[in-house]
Amino acid sequence: MSPSKITVLTVDDDTHILRMLQRILELEGFDVLTAQEGDSALNVFVNQKPDVALLDVRMPGMDGYELCRKIREFSEIPIIMVTAKGNEEEKVQGFDAGADDYVTKPFSARELVARVNAVLRRTSWQEDKNKPTFSCKDLTIDFTRQRVKIAGSDVNLTATEYAILSYLAQNAGCLITPDSLLRKVWGEEYAGETHLLQVNMSRLRKKLKDEAHDSSYIITRPGIGYMAIKNQ
Repeated sequence: MSPSKITVLTVDDDTHILRMLQRILELEGFDVLTAQEGDSALNVFVNQKPDVALLDVRMPGMDGYELCRKIREFSEIPIIMVTAKGNEEEKVQGFDAGADDYVTKPFSARELVARVNAVLRRTSWQEDKNKPTFSCKDLTIDFTRQRVKIAGSDVNLTATEYAILSYLAQNAGCLITPDSLLRKVWGEEYAGETHLLQVNMSRLRKKLKDEAHDSSYIITRPGIGYMAIKNQ
């Protein structure tokens, strides 16, 4: 997917920051939609159908968390939260609301574009065409169509959740370290951000109804890594 075909929705109540975001992204070739509060952002989202959303956490009225949750009710597009520097709680709340990534204020133009490109890479995840499907108990992954089912019912995953699951499934039976997963799914610059992986893994498990202490699909080896269970 080329940037000229990608539309980014940026939401921030600060006009100065909104214009800065718009300029940075447009200089990189993205189409940019803007909104200054949650309700108008939802209207823009529904009518314009952007490819990526960049949401500020702190906004009057509907904040970024609530907006993220509302978007997740009907869309799995990549969402990046804009958080305050050093505020770990904002990042955690963002992931719990359904965000895929975050960028911390103050940020450089280079970092912002890198974060957007990172979530887009996960959206256009490329699978091993020699393995068109994966099955384990009730879980089925159709790599060609990027569809996941449990007992025949579709499971709606974000791009990040799907990338984690598909990479583990392609290496079923092999223990994958956290840093290997972070590099493969997020990118080289994310190595060491184990909390980011843990939150997304927890969200993935909930959707698969796969408890860590009694797993049917993904085994966790604390301090070591993760492994998709091979179908017997």
